[in-house]
Amino acid sequence: MNRSIFTTLGRFRLLSLSEGVSFLVLLGVAMPLKYFAGFPEVVEVVGMMHGVLFILYLLAALNLVIAERWSFLWLGKAFVAAVLPFGPFVLEARLCRGESVS
Repeated sequence: MNRSIFTTLGRFRLLSLSEGVSFLVLLGVAMPLKYFAGFPEVVEVVGMMHGVLFILYLLAALNLVIAERWSFLWLGKAFVAAVLPFGPFVLEARLCRGESVS
């Protein structure tokens, strides 16, 4: 499978992994720092970065569905993966294995 970021799939995969990491950092680092160490500023910064990555991820998924003529059901699965911790990594593993995109 082509991993170049110059392809529609490559850009999606990069954004998928970035969004997944940002979500885990938000949940595993920023939130505990806010509630247990009294640093709410961390959530503001990491939350903003995650929000931007989330929107870019959804746009990349939509672009992928349109460009590759994949099912809009797959777009729904990509959205669900984005709101679950580790979801983007599961989706990425399935894309690497070449599983059906429908």
